[in-house]
Amino acid sequence: MEVLYLVIGLIAGGVIVYLVMRSWLAGRQQYMKEKVRGLEAEILARDRQVRDREEEMIRLTRDLAVATTDHKNLKEKLEEQKAEISNLQDRFRIEFKNLANEILEEKSRKFTEQNRSNLDQLLKPLGEKIRDFEKKVGDAYDKEAQQRFSLKEEVKRLAELNKKIAEDAENLTRALKGDSKSQGNWGEMILESILEKSGLVKDREYIVQPSFQGDDGRRMQPDVVVSYPGNRSVIIDAKVSLTAYERLVDADSPKLRERYLKEHLTSIRNHVTELSNKDYLDIYQVQSLDFIMMFLPVEPAYLLAIREDPEIWNFAYDRRILLISPTNLLAALKMIASLWRQEYQNKNALEIARQSGDLLDKFYALLSDLNDLGNRLKLTQKSYDDAISKLSEGKGNLIRRAQRIEELGAKTKKKLPDNFESRAGD
Repeated sequence: MEVLYLVIGLIAGGVIVYLVMRSWLAGRQQYMKEKVRGLEAEILARDRQVRDREEEMIRLTRDLAVATTDHKNLKEKLEEQKAEISNLQDRFRIEFKNLANEILEEKSRKFTEQNRSNLDQLLKPLGEKIRDFEKKVGDAYDKEAQQRFSLKEEVKRLAELNKKIAEDAENLTRALKGDSKSQGNWGEMILESILEKSGLVKDREYIVQPSFQGDDGRRMQPDVVVSYPGNRSVIIDAKVSLTAYERLVDADSPKLRERYLKEHLTSIRNHVTELSNKDYLDIYQVQSLDFIMMFLPVEPAYLLAIREDPEIWNFAYDRRILLISPTNLLAALKMIASLWRQEYQNKNALEIARQSGDLLDKFYALLSDLNDLGNRLKLTQKSYDDAISKLSEGKGNLIRRAQRIEELGAKTKKKLPDNFESRAGD
């Protein structure tokens, strides 16, 4: 019984194994079929790739043959162009050198002409100033010589003028009897006449009746303020005392003459005291000397007072007053005028010296500029040579590259100048 069960179990197990194997084999067979179909498709694809590669290989082989032929032709053409370029370089280098020399010569000529023009413009004012300087020096020497030669004539003319002034004063003295205001106006007129004849210029070297205000508010108006070199001045005030003098001249007895002489001397002393009390020396606007000139327009009246009263001059001087007659005043004013002429000549000499220094400074500056100009000219020439070399020499120079761009078909509105067209090297 047990054997039967064993046999049945084996049979059942075999059936089960059969069924299982059958199912596995069926699935395996299906898998293998699908695998075979996939391999067949892959083989077909590989065949297509092989055919494509073969076709590409044939095409590349054909292109290689064509490229080899082109390369050979290009190599031959390149060798020919190299030989031609070498010949052109030699020829262009010679032509460029000649052209550069021509340009340099033309530029140098124009530069020289321009420099000559500039130098003329610079040197012409210099020459004019030098001629002006020579003229001023010559005029100064001529003027000084004339002044030396005319000194004798001036002294003679001065003596004649003094004589005439004395005569006029005497005549006018007789005409102006007893009128103090008229005498005062006449004295101021005589003073201005002497000033005009002295060579001094009104409102430049002297001022008539200037008005000042003192520290205490008083109005001060001297007859004349005369300036002289050194920023100093002298005050002149005319005082006329003719009444007593005229009576003295007309007196017919010694007693009357003595009386009128005392009146005349007293009148002059009173004028001195009056002038001293005006404090003209305290005018701060005037850098005056330590005295005031009291002008007595009648020469004989002045001489009579000095002769008859020798102390009258000291009396006035102690009060910082100088008594002065027409003759003495004219001589003093002439001396001041001479000082001014000398001052102006010195100023002219200083101005000439200053202008001479300016001329020398400009001349030396011009020489320095010319030296700098020469150095810049050398640098300009070197820069020009370097620039031309960069344009036309060396591999890949600008002229050759411009020609190459034009050969490649670049559109331009302008053409390369003929003188540069064949300059480029390799």
